[in-house]
Amino acid sequence: MTKKIVVLISGSGSNLQALIDAERQGELGSGTITLVVSNKKSAYGLTRAAEASIPTYIRTLKEYKDAGKTREDFDRDLAEYIEESQHPDLIVLAGWMHILSPAFVDRFRGKIINLHPALPGELDGAHAIDRAYSEFKAGERTKTGVMVHFVIPEVDKGKPILTQDIPCVEGDSLEDLENRIHVVEHEILPKAVKLVLEDNLSVA
Repeated sequence: MTKKIVVLISGSGSNLQALIDAERQGELGSGTITLVVSNKKSAYGLTRAAEASIPTYIRTLKEYKDAGKTREDFDRDLAEYIEESQHPDLIVLAGWMHILSPAFVDRFRGKIINLHPALPGELDGAHAIDRAYSEFKAGERTKTGVMVHFVIPEVDKGKPILTQDIPCVEGDSLEDLENRIHVVEHEILPKAVKLVLEDNLSVA
């Protein structure tokens, strides 16, 4: 039985592309991407989705702010749209640069996963790669990593599904470290998606 995946993006969509490629190669098991949502009209990931014949949906927070509405209104309405149009088995945050409130998270508890470029308990929140590199240059860090975790209201605090260490190498530029992290992200995210869909892992 096919399981529906909704992917949320904000930018270039390289991790979305990794999922699209994995699905084509049969590496998502029973999972199929049925919708790509972006909160940025200019996100290149929308082009990637269109080229793969995946439906897209755009909703921006600015539209809500301009109308005098709140982030919670945005999250609640987006959750309602996704639920009513897709009834998803899994929602994947793949470069989604918007912190989701309980208005969204609680609607899909146990069905949302996020890719974060740091290890559990380290560098929660934004700019994790930049912060890891700064700590490395200051002699405070020898490795960083990537994790895929369940989403709960507390940012980047949900139960890890898969993690992978990434060494910080002497002579690395920030771009070098970013590139190595992105390679691992593209490998680990499809594996985590398949694992969650097939193993019915618990969020607790």
